[in-house]
Amino acid sequence: MSPKGLTISMVFEAESANYGESVGNVASLKKIARGQGEQYTYISRQAIRYNIVEQLGEECATVKAEGSGDKKVIQFNQDATIKDYPELDFFGYLKTEKGTQGKKRSAKVRLSNAISLETFKGDLDFLTNKGLADRINENMNIAQSEIHRSYYRYTIAADLDQIGIDEEYDIEIDNEEKARRVNILLDTVALLYRDIRGRREDLKPLFAIGGVYRIKNPVFQNVLDVKDNCLVIKQIEGSLFDKIRKDTYCGLIEGKLDNDREIKERLNAKSMPEFFNILKERVKEYYEGN
Repeated sequence: MSPKGLTISMVFEAESANYGESVGNVASLKKIARGQGEQYTYISRQAIRYNIVEQLGEECATVKAEGSGDKKVIQFNQDATIKDYPELDFFGYLKTEKGTQGKKRSAKVRLSNAISLETFKGDLDFLTNKGLADRINENMNIAQSEIHRSYYRYTIAADLDQIGIDEEYDIEIDNEEKARRVNILLDTVALLYRDIRGRREDLKPLFAIGGVYRIKNPVFQNVLDVKDNCLVIKQIEGSLFDKIRKDTYCGLIEGKLDNDREIKERLNAKSMPEFFNILKERVKEYYEGN
């Protein structure tokens, strides 16, 4: 089977979608600093993985807890394999076992963090439980929560030639099932969402670019950017090497970005459903030809 990779880089819009540790009574968003100290919020790859697994519509792999107290470890069952669980096929596993080196599988579907494209300005939401406190004539509790609404970008990269193959258990599933699994992953990403603090945040892409390539580099991961509500097209065009140009497709949901027409003209952007349907067809063709 000739090696090929699927890569998609996406831009979506969301609000306050991943919190870290609280500082006092202030819930703090996960952030990184760049340049002169500008702060950007992010949604961790682990959080995105959690939401993908949750929404795949496939049975979750069975787990067990071993040990006791602080040394208790939760891990996948030894008899849980990629044959029955796409979660393990996509994102791998590490299984420890006394007296052996254990079993492990590296992720075949890799995710980047979703990094905000607009800086965090320190906005806070003021929270109370006044409604409940008034019922019993008690003083209300007060808390604060950092909030940030922004465009975000992230990338998914899948090793198509390694999906459905696990040498640890000497397993290889048939190509039809491999294609089905990858296409279910694409369907999930196309309409991904995240539940957090009483909200359901829409993580579906507003712009997406990618394809099925002979290279496995997440080529568009660092070039997607939005300035003044316009997608920066020049950076994308600069990454369109000849060897990937003909296999690259773009998807766009019109009405959010101010340069929709330019995106369609210069990048030949399709509707978002059409974009994902094209990728699903390329995945199907790859597995049918191997």
